[in-house]
Amino acid sequence: MEKAFIAENTRERKRLKLLVERLSDAQLAMTFPYGWTVAMALAHLAFWDHRSFIALQKIKAGGKASEPLDYDTINDALAPLCQAIAPREAARLALEAAEKVDADLETISDEQAAAAEAVGERARLYRCVHRKMHLDEIEALLNRTVG
Repeated sequence: MEKAFIAENTRERKRLKLLVERLSDAQLAMTFPYGWTVAMALAHLAFWDHRSFIALQKIKAGGKASEPLDYDTINDALAPLCQAIAPREAARLALEAAEKVDADLETISDEQAAAAEAVGERARLYRCVHRKMHLDEIEALLNRTVG
């Protein structure tokens, strides 16, 4: 099985690293129209990458990682926790979580990857999709304030 997710995850993790390294404190505090700050979005990414790491551990042990989730409710419940994390710490956690889950994915067997896909856990493999969505959103916000 070709593991295209490894290269795609690496690309978005490197993009995350470059963004985190250049964000100023003022940029971390910038607010999206829906009320979240850039730092909150990074804390959100950290949570979902950590969750994926835990889910992968279950898959590697031969189990099913999770049941269907109500993502909107989870994200709404996470908002005050994400807001409570210091902005620089949120950025650090996002990068650390991405590195951790990507390193783990590099050791996943073809059988485990196929099992993950078979039980609807494709998002655990392709962490790049979620990262890209939020990185695009952050960069668009930053570009709007520059232009």
